[in-house]
Amino acid sequence: MIYRVFQFMRSLRNWVIITLIAIFTVACNPAIPSQSTAPIANSPQTTEVKPTVASKVVALTSLSADIIYRLDKTKLVGIPGSRLLRENAEISKITQVSEGQTPPNLEKIIALKPDLVIGATGFHDQVLEKLKGLGIRTMTSSITSWKSLEELTKEIATEIKAEPTALIKSYQSLIAQKATKPDSTLVLVSSQPILAPNKNSWAGDLLTQFQINNAAAELQGQSPQRGYITLSAEKVLEANPKVLILVDMGDGAINKLKEAPFWNKLDAVTSDRVYTFDYYGLVNPGSIEAISKACSKLQSLVS
Repeated sequence: MIYRVFQFMRSLRNWVIITLIAIFTVACNPAIPSQSTAPIANSPQTTEVKPTVASKVVALTSLSADIIYRLDKTKLVGIPGSRLLRENAEISKITQVSEGQTPPNLEKIIALKPDLVIGATGFHDQVLEKLKGLGIRTMTSSITSWKSLEELTKEIATEIKAEPTALIKSYQSLIAQKATKPDSTLVLVSSQPILAPNKNSWAGDLLTQFQINNAAAELQGQSPQRGYITLSAEKVLEANPKVLILVDMGDGAINKLKEAPFWNKLDAVTSDRVYTFDYYGLVNPGSIEAISKACSKLQSLVS
């Protein structure tokens, strides 16, 4: 949905952008985008009395599905309909309980007879509450930092009785290279409004892991999405970053930013240090592969 025909469309697109960011964070944070009035903690939260091991798990986010599959693929019985998972021929054979951005299908989940369902805080609250009412255990997560990714992995490993050490070590290898002389960097994820991640987001924390100097790290604003701030054109000019990272949301926002009056006045533009990143990996962790690709591009910036 990209903000209905332009005034209405502009308003709706802002909502879509914020929703996409919230989905990530989802978790992964999600994604699009993590995100609710419920308490947000770095570590996942489980409900009900735990069985000795969860043997049939339904994952409502692509990230949790990917983690389970890498830890013990025999335990994963249901996945979301995500393009990130469809890229893996084996995972794509597992029953899908949702399509795109639609809510998970409760009947499909129940039919799988899971002993654990994992969703994203603020995005899957309603369906998880219904499942809890049916006596099915649930777990929620909010992925807003590297630490929360590691903690989610450990928690899932505990639930399915798997060993997480090797997987967590593989995460750490992705951020082994740090910036030694960090230049001022600004990440822009949309054009109307102009949104940028501060340090309280997955994207912001990822920049911190690489010791990249995020120009918006300490800024606070009125954006409804926690971890993101709304910038005016004047603020972008004031920040005048040496490096610009543009996030491809698939909505043409990058072209609109390049048409803005301030664009050619920025140091990053005049020195040709403008880079485009996919939404998955940088804004919404999405999957381990998406994170790996984002980290690889960030490493090329700091090397």
